[in-house]
Amino acid sequence: MPAEHSFPEDKSPRAIIIAVAVVAAVLIGGVFYVLMRKSMRDTPPLRLDNALRAGSPDFEKYKKLIPLDEQEADESPRALGDIVMTLHATARNFTGRTITGLEVHAAVVDHQNQPVKERTVVVLPNSERGELEPNKTMFVGVRLEGMTETDDQANIKMEVVGFRFK
Repeated sequence: MPAEHSFPEDKSPRAIIIAVAVVAAVLIGGVFYVLMRKSMRDTPPLRLDNALRAGSPDFEKYKKLIPLDEQEADESPRALGDIVMTLHATARNFTGRTITGLEVHAAVVDHQNQPVKERTVVVLPNSERGELEPNKTMFVGVRLEGMTETDDQANIKMEVVGFRFK
């Protein structure tokens, strides 16, 4: 007949496991918080170097020849609780010159025509395209993040604010 051995009961490792899980959850939550704050921060707008801008000679003349047609917006809620809108249009080059740089300002405005969210981006050059030749078109998309359901989103606006030629 085998003898029964009694082992002294050690403290359960359950308390240690719970403590480690709580510390890990706090650390993971902190990492997500830092990453969300970093992604929600507005980055300073990029500017196109050596570009013709408002106030430059010939800016208005050429701006009329670079229209942004078919302006539309796509709206999508995110799990973070905000709304992301992508404003897109077709840029056309009727200047007779090759455009090597294009800067576009996009905004969602309220009923008083005040911007709810806005952003200026350099759309040319980009990874897919280095220039826009005369009488050609290209897709222009600008992503606006951080809007809420309560924001007064009445309209969208996109305009060319800078460009340079070859």
